[in-house]
Amino acid sequence: MSSFIGLLKVVPADKLETFISPTFIQQVTYVLIGIGAFIFLVSFMGYCGALKESQCMLTLYGIMLIVIILVEITAGILAAIYKSKAEVETKSMLKLSLETYYNGTDTRDAVTLAWDSLQISLKCCGVESGEDYQNNKAWKDQSYIIPSSCCALSLDNKPLDPTCTTSPNDVNSYYRLGCYEKTIEWIRVNINIIIISAAVLGLIEIVGILFAFCLAKSINKYEK
Repeated sequence: MSSFIGLLKVVPADKLETFISPTFIQQVTYVLIGIGAFIFLVSFMGYCGALKESQCMLTLYGIMLIVIILVEITAGILAAIYKSKAEVETKSMLKLSLETYYNGTDTRDAVTLAWDSLQISLKCCGVESGEDYQNNKAWKDQSYIIPSSCCALSLDNKPLDPTCTTSPNDVNSYYRLGCYEKTIEWIRVNINIIIISAAVLGLIEIVGILFAFCLAKSINKYEK
């Protein structure tokens, strides 16, 4: 949610379409990989600093952890302040991505894959309901009402009812269950796990900072 908030604060509403295009999503994927690589390098720096007893590397490692914690705290504060706006704008962005870029016939498309994965895992359909697909021009030209990912599926991800995509109902599909509400529901159910995980992560980072600076100070005293 915090990533949406950051985007909404700097991107004009009429430019949002660019930021939810398949190409942009693929670029974001590469950025996330880069962030993961950065975190790995920071961890590796701490490991090497402790192994080689390098005061410089340990100090730099501690500073990097402080920066990471400050970024996380800032993201959390922004998420709390702009929660209501983020919820409304997030729903709008999801609808725009579904209505503009979803293409059920091209499984290589980033947006299509993301939506299909979400609908299968949460057992939902569209943003608010399967009716959202009727606003997708490319989808309206086909004979299907909803994609197969909105249907009740077998173990091999095939619709249990072959007529589901053309005649969806409450039995053979999740046509009336929107993914936005299902996502919010999932967050509410797992909120305690999310909070505990965030607290544990923050505690580990703080302990890492303390150990890094304490060890660096000990090395400095030893060298003197």
